Amino acid sequence: MSPMTQVPQRRPVRHHSGPAPTAPLRARRRSTSQQWAAWGFLTPVTLYLVLFYAYPLYRNIDLSLRNYTVRSFVQGDAPFTGLANYRTVLDDPTFAPALLHTVVFTTVCLVFQYAIGLALAVFFNQRFRLSATLRALFLVPWLLPLIVSASTWSWMLNSDSGVVNAVLHAVGIGPVNWLTAPGWSLASVIIANIWIGVPFNLVVLHSGLQSIPASLYEAAALDGANACQRFWRITFPLLRPVSAITLLLGLVYTLKVFDIIWIMTKGGPADSSTTFATWSYQLGFGNLLPAFGPGAAVGNLLVVAALVFGLVYVRVQRKQALS
Repeated sequence: MSPMTQVPQRRPVRHHSGPAPTAPLRARRRSTSQQWAAWGFLTPVTLYLVLFYAYPLYRNIDLSLRNYTVRSFVQGDAPFTGLANYRTVLDDPTFAPALLHTVVFTTVCLVFQYAIGLALAVFFNQRFRLSATLRALFLVPWLLPLIVSASTWSWMLNSDSGVVNAVLHAVGIGPVNWLTAPGWSLASVIIANIWIGVPFNLVVLHSGLQSIPASLYEAAALDGANACQRFWRITFPLLRPVSAITLLLGLVYTLKVFDIIWIMTKGGPADSSTTFATWSYQLGFGNLLPAFGPGAAVGNLLVVAALVFGLVYVRVQRKQALS
């Protein structure tokens, strides 16, 4: 054999107990395990949404479409009446004032909560001494239980022994019947709800301000922009996405406010502070002969209103993302 001839080396033979899994098979197994893990994480959330959101909503719709009494509510044999409960609600003389109060209460609260929260967020964004401590103190109204906040405001606005009337008397102003006068009851619950909702706006808007680069303000200052111009041309436009979600969440919360109004005025006097939330409760639970169907119909009107505003928000956000 010539010395230049190369003898090929033999590769060692490996013995397998079975056929080796192919790459597609391993990928399929990995995908299956990931799907099972995803379903495992999704199941608790799905059960929670079904038990505490979907089923109560279904029951509320069913209540609004049937003529329920106390007996039929227990036995479950209420006759189907279609949209009769909704017609009853629309023809009720309380509907127009309750709708007006709901719109005024929601709009005024949203405007003042957002404006005050934004002003405080810009103020605390300056990072001065004790800024964090003062910001934490502003969170106290948000952390207190609503029954405590409403009871506190009821005591402060009491006509005879309230702190607010005592201060007015000290400056020479006569007492105001905040909770018992039809012209002041709605304003009283609006003031209390604004005080409770400002901390939420402060926290969310202050977080949004932290995401705005400081270099933009420095460049604007070098160009000669004053504080007002920097706010309207930098801060406010860049806070638009955060402001949108803040207003949407505030809207949904304010639409369903019940605790504050019921504890302070119970919707009175003479329905002067009745909103859809309190009216729904009065119809369903505030009488000896509860009207479950009309009460559920009023509650569904609130759900539809919140859903409409939510869809509007999603549409606006989608347009902004595409533009």
